[in-house]
Amino acid sequence: MRVLVVEDDQKLGSVLVRGFATDGIVADVVSRGREALVRAGATDYTVILLDVMLPDLDGFQVCRSLREEKILAPVLMLTARDAVKDRVRGLDAGADDYLVKPFSFAELLARVRALSRRGPIERTVMMQVGDLRLDSARHQVWRGETPIDLARKEYAVLEALMRHPGDVLSRFQLLEQVWGYDYENRSNIVEVYIRYLRQKIDRPFGRRSLQTVRGVGYRIGEE
Repeated sequence: MRVLVVEDDQKLGSVLVRGFATDGIVADVVSRGREALVRAGATDYTVILLDVMLPDLDGFQVCRSLREEKILAPVLMLTARDAVKDRVRGLDAGADDYLVKPFSFAELLARVRALSRRGPIERTVMMQVGDLRLDSARHQVWRGETPIDLARKEYAVLEALMRHPGDVLSRFQLLEQVWGYDYENRSNIVEVYIRYLRQKIDRPFGRRSLQTVRGVGYRIGEE
């Protein structure tokens, strides 16, 4: 097994290399996000351990770039951030697991072994509902051949709905997936962004794909 450790703390990186070596695992260490992208593109790693706080690109950017480059090795994110919104952000960027510092090496090793057994996973990049398409790797949206420019939160709401076409997502589910716990359930922020989305993906094209299910939530369908 060969793993890539992306960690700017040299002391921790050295500890991980020695620890993995005792278990027969070869570990390469880099301290910058851009260097990680180069190494991951050139070597077929079994697992990538990715710190969130890096001196150039952050771990979320690196993980998203890995997936855009079709590098499918499982990614285990290492971070001192334990907020739910940070874990959600990492998983949405394409990570497979999340471990909060400080951690025991035994737990880290167990997670790496579990990810190695899982192996690379082909991830859905293009989602489509009718003629509405969303590229989750490039964060682009089209209606037919017409590109649609969405703000970051508008895109996040649309992506959440398009991952479950035809299913109804409640206001709370959308709040949790898009905003984490920054907003209370009584906030009308979801309704506001649903209205923004309709003005961009439906009304200019004479469509009604973004539907309200009264008293339940929202769903997206062909019509």
